[in-house]
Amino acid sequence: MRKTARYASLAVSGLLALTSLTACANDASSSTAAGSGSKGGGKGTKVKIMVGGLDKVIYMPAMLTQRLGFFDAEGLDVELLSEPAGVQAETALVSGQVQGAVGFYDHTLDLQTKGKSVESVVQFSHAPGEVEVVSAKKAGDIRSPKDFKGKKLGITGLGSSTDFLTKYLAVKNGVRVSEFSPVAVGAGPTFISALQQGSIDAGMTTDPTVATILDKKAGKILLDMRTPEGSQEALGGPYPSSSLYMQTDWVNGHKDTVQKLTNAFVRTLKWMSTHSADEIAAKMPADYSQGDKKLYSEAIKATLPMFTKDGVMPANGPETVEKVLKAFNPNIRNAKVDLSKTYTTEFVDAAK
Repeated sequence: MRKTARYASLAVSGLLALTSLTACANDASSSTAAGSGSKGGGKGTKVKIMVGGLDKVIYMPAMLTQRLGFFDAEGLDVELLSEPAGVQAETALVSGQVQGAVGFYDHTLDLQTKGKSVESVVQFSHAPGEVEVVSAKKAGDIRSPKDFKGKKLGITGLGSSTDFLTKYLAVKNGVRVSEFSPVAVGAGPTFISALQQGSIDAGMTTDPTVATILDKKAGKILLDMRTPEGSQEALGGPYPSSSLYMQTDWVNGHKDTVQKLTNAFVRTLKWMSTHSADEIAAKMPADYSQGDKKLYSEAIKATLPMFTKDGVMPANGPETVEKVLKAFNPNIRNAKVDLSKTYTTEFVDAAK
């Protein structure tokens, strides 16, 4: 795979042009398991979904649904593609390269202010699943977001949800967005390397990267938003994050297919709620554990509280997301966002 090269490129530039994205998507499609489940073979209705990091635990329902065979059971041939940050998944969706994106719900609000109608159809989570970690060398200097001033803070990509949340935490704690430097370092090895080498002082990431950082003693947790309680403390309410979102026009024109996708994902969320982290880890691709099955299982266990059991948008979740984005994003602060158009419960209600 050429994923490592793409991650390194992202870490250096922080930006990905659309032409580059197209090449990456094609690369991902050739290196990611195509088709739904082990059978594959192009049977059933074909759907392409771009995921903002297939190996991230916060987006685990995507690959797990495929591995459990639930796409097959619905008569779907789902091809999962992967990009290192949710903002690239968003771009792939609005450019028409894929029919769905697995990424953070907050992109639907941001896109609405840009004239794009996109909606979450299955809400995987009611907490961000994100963790702000501080490098071991800077742990004494950064004790809260109040200390972000003058620091280099790692994010997956500019315009990503980690970018959004980092800016909110800074502003909430009296630090202007112009007073710190966001650095796009992706996730996994590139994030860890940046932390160890001092390219970033702290940063926002997810499991299994968090578990690896702690295991290597490369950093410490500053803020943990992997649980609803952590989301409440840091953001003031539930924060619907990972989801399946799609262009509204496509949803309205392909309701049968969307319902089948929803059925599959809701079935997975219910399965996750009744199985242990070890059982879930055993279903995932072997290379996701990076040679340490115990650590990978611990990463899943730590992140499981973020997931919903039914795919339903949590009450007051959209309002929390809007409040967070308005705190630092002038486009959203000065716009009238119709939250009712950023998600639908039509399909999860039918799936129940």
